[in-house]
Amino acid sequence: MKAALYPNFQKKNALACAREVCDVLNDAGVELTVSSKFRDDFADKRFVQFEEINESAETADIVLAIGGDGTILRCAKFLIGKETKLLGINTGTLGFMAGLEADQLDKLPLLTTGDYEVSQRMTLDVTFRENGREVVYTALNDVAARSGSFHISDFEVFSDGYLVGKHRADGVLFSTPSGSTAYALSAGGPVIEPDLKCIEMTLICPHSLFSRATLFSSHRRLKLLNTTAREGDCLVVSVDGEQDIRLAEGESIEICRGRNNINFVDLIGNSFHDSLCRKMCKPIK
Repeated sequence: MKAALYPNFQKKNALACAREVCDVLNDAGVELTVSSKFRDDFADKRFVQFEEINESAETADIVLAIGGDGTILRCAKFLIGKETKLLGINTGTLGFMAGLEADQLDKLPLLTTGDYEVSQRMTLDVTFRENGREVVYTALNDVAARSGSFHISDFEVFSDGYLVGKHRADGVLFSTPSGSTAYALSAGGPVIEPDLKCIEMTLICPHSLFSRATLFSSHRRLKLLNTTAREGDCLVVSVDGEQDIRLAEGESIEICRGRNNINFVDLIGNSFHDSLCRKMCKPIK
């Protein structure tokens, strides 16, 4: 069995956690790789091999992302379209996507016995036209749109070609179930179990007395059309917090279920609800 590490050493205790992961997995007979940029951090671990994550994503059985949810999101991008599984180990603040906490590393040998569950997390494909060509980005969490000038925006949303709403708001979020506990939760959206298949739309600060999050079937094809008639303004669309897309008045993007899922490993069972209860039912310190 081959495992690759994708650590974020900007997170507190991530280095100590990663080194312990190496020891536990080596004792279990697992072949380990990590990027060569971390060579000095693992120089004393003679059993660790050095390989870049884009190569490991092709050859490893599993990748372990060590950090917070942002680390797991960045790691997941390398696994799109791959059968390689992903296990997040949380050394961040919330870690909703993580399958283990840093104090649960004794569970790692279960990876060698197959005594774990795999959750296929859906993604979103975002399609737009740039310089006359079609461009597609993939989101694991969400697609967020807001005014480039931070003014209120006007936009329309279509589902399979039918108009479902004309809105005035600071912006709008289209989220996967995995992304329901991210920006969408702060914007008033519901908590959705990550293995459900749906697309959540949540308006950001809508100028309305009656506005609620909307759930669309995962087979719907949605369109966001910018109708903001303000000279020089645009909608800025980000995909998992990256790849800013600028939409002028009359321009649009299409959002649909992604062609690829990400395979998340759960070693302890029901880790999503465990995280929800432990991390959201008490103040963040």
